[in-house]
Amino acid sequence: MRPWMIALVLWLPFAALAGEAKPLAEDPVLEQRMIKLSEDLRCLVCQNESLAGSHADLAQDLRQEIREQMRAGKSDDQVVDYLTQRYGDFVLYNPPVKPLTWLLWFGPFALLIGAVGGLYAYIKRRGNRLVDAPLSEEEKKRVAALLGNGHRPE
Repeated sequence: MRPWMIALVLWLPFAALAGEAKPLAEDPVLEQRMIKLSEDLRCLVCQNESLAGSHADLAQDLRQEIREQMRAGKSDDQVVDYLTQRYGDFVLYNPPVKPLTWLLWFGPFALLIGAVGGLYAYIKRRGNRLVDAPLSEEEKKRVAALLGNGHRPE
């Protein structure tokens, strides 16, 4: 095999890993600001990805909307306010603590406390059901035979 063929075969796996180049804004400072802000926002389609890391079409549209808001001179807080007015607190990775989001903040703790309480009650009830019953004479003979005391089970 020729050296260039070997090089080509070794290079092919790396070519498959190459991704599509991300478009950059004309202003690199604005792009960095947009990326930093979009890392704190949730993709509305993916739900478990940040807006910065999502490849969904809606995420790309939202990043473009953020760029336009920033070009218009709006601060990061104003951009976040605009997005939360439009999409609700769900767009934030850390939604504010208010009555509408109490379930998000305190729900996992309530489930944990309920599970621990249920486990405690189950163990307590189970312990009350277990009663030590004495062995009958027949059971004692079988135990002795199994332990090798010379008695045979009947």
